[in-house]
Amino acid sequence: MKERKMNKYNPTPIDTSNIELPKELLALTELIAENVHDVWAAGRISEGWIYGEKKDMDKKTTPLLVPYNELEESEKDYDRKTAFETLKLIVKLGYRIVPAENCKKAEDQ
Repeated sequence: MKERKMNKYNPTPIDTSNIELPKELLALTELIAENVHDVWAAGRISEGWIYGEKKDMDKKTTPLLVPYNELEESEKDYDRKTAFETLKLIVKLGYRIVPAENCKKAEDQ
């Protein structure tokens, strides 16, 4: 394996600390987190990865190729944070997320 050079990458995510999500959007967090895991898992499977007790880059095995509800809470929390921060970013950028039934009601008025 190649020796990695010193990493000079300095991540600068958009600050969403001032965004408070409405409770309706908080409910989406878990659904999005589960989908994030499923997208990740589908990608790994398509690359030839399989379930294994230990992660092995050479054998392409990982213990994370299980349904979301079987993950350890620490792994779920990683996906939840991704979902949560994505929703906060969407709101910060000025977008609104409304349930489809609300869209229909707004069109009727």
